[in-house]
Amino acid sequence: MDNLDISIVTIVIIVANVIMSFKGFDNRGFFEKFKFNVGSIRRGEQIRMLSSGFLHADVTHLLFNMFTLYFFADAVILKLGSFNFVIIYFASLIFGNLLSLYFHKDDYWYSAIGASGAVTGILYAAILLNPGMSLYMFFIPIPIPGYVFGIGYLLYSIYGMKKQIGNIGHDAHFGGAVGGYVVTLIMTPSLFKTDLGYIGLLAIPIIILFVLYKTGKLK
Repeated sequence: MDNLDISIVTIVIIVANVIMSFKGFDNRGFFEKFKFNVGSIRRGEQIRMLSSGFLHADVTHLLFNMFTLYFFADAVILKLGSFNFVIIYFASLIFGNLLSLYFHKDDYWYSAIGASGAVTGILYAAILLNPGMSLYMFFIPIPIPGYVFGIGYLLYSIYGMKKQIGNIGHDAHFGGAVGGYVVTLIMTPSLFKTDLGYIGLLAIPIIILFVLYKTGKLK
């Protein structure tokens, strides 16, 4: 697989996000019809589980998600190929929305948009495949090991879900990360032999979320 193949699959997804998002910016009816909304989904409009992942609140939201996707896409594609990359992307998108639906199943008013779940799934797939990769944050001048960032991000997502911080779909981010984590391990079982320690470390926030939910301490 050459670089042309790598760039094409990433660009196709980015273009699809741009087209859908700008359509939503210009057409409020279109935006309302395809956004994630618990009440509408429970009435049978399952297309929203997919379409909402291609809508964004504004250009900044769109650019942030697409920049993150572009930055981490190659790390996954080089290891698993374009087809598996697409599977992880959409599985993470759906899993993120399923978790949101599960946590908000009785909140018929709850709505959400954005590719964050899918992008976070790709981010976590990249970290799982390259746990020693270094990530740089704008406000931290030193490199952060990928697995440290992954654990920290999921712990922050749990905190955000518990405290309902900001207008952010923390549960979709968390669900997308779990989707990327699980699907990548299914695709690459050899990681259990080569990186079992990292797999265990990245599972810690998932176990914490499960325990908090089961004990009723998540909210």
